[in-house]
Amino acid sequence: MEVSLNFSGGAELLFGKIKQHTISLPAEETWSMKKLLNWIKDNLLKERPELFLQGDMVRPGILVLVNNADWELVGQLDYLLQNKDEIVFISTLHGG
Repeated sequence: MEVSLNFSGGAELLFGKIKQHTISLPAEETWSMKKLLNWIKDNLLKERPELFLQGDMVRPGILVLVNNADWELVGQLDYLLQNKDEIVFISTLHGG
């Protein structure tokens, strides 16, 4: 299964300044958003995980879109990924 991950609004800084990642996940497994977030933490996150995750959930202030829809509309952590899904993480937190 292939999934596109996009990080912007500053979130990309936690991922080696790379905004777009296309990842391949074992298709024989069922992938929920919760499982994906753990995979991201273990495989892509380069620094300061506390700025991206709070427990098993994405930190408040990071907007998550699944195929251009707010993830709250599709079940958040319970959403089951489909091949070719596009997941976008946009940080709305800005220092000053």
